[in-house]
Amino acid sequence: MERAGIVTMRGNPVTLIGNEVKVGEVAPNFTALNSRLESVSLSDFRGKVVLISVTPSLDTPVCDLQATRFNTEANSLSDDVRILNISVDLPFALGRFCATKGIDKLIALSDHRDLSFGNAYGVVVKEFRLLARAIFIIDREGIIRYIELVNEITNHPNYEKAREQLIRLL
Repeated sequence: MERAGIVTMRGNPVTLIGNEVKVGEVAPNFTALNSRLESVSLSDFRGKVVLISVTPSLDTPVCDLQATRFNTEANSLSDDVRILNISVDLPFALGRFCATKGIDKLIALSDHRDLSFGNAYGVVVKEFRLLARAIFIIDREGIIRYIELVNEITNHPNYEKAREQLIRLL
């Protein structure tokens, strides 16, 4: 499925590929790789509240800030919460980024191999094979409770609103 004109990159409309998900739906499972090349699936976090921070590449300033901010948030939240950051960065780059930035709570995952997450959640940017910036929050039962698809990929998400939604589920 393709959706055009929903988001822009540097003001230019781009096309999103994949299944559009909605609040209230069961969150689709996906598999991505961690920095040790191990497969990680959403189902691994069953029973936890999961915030998925989606970034095009941690090698850009906005994505860097988004990941470090959510890592800081994770330090102040209950053990019932898992915060994932998903990008198409190579797993090795994720490991370097986390080591350099002191990322110790946020779980960085790579969707580079087969775009399992991006296709399942409808955030693959066709023109660049990157993921559109977004936030998804999934409750303990696996239901999507919050979605923010950032309309301009180079902008930050609404961190405060995501935190409020996350706290409501705890």
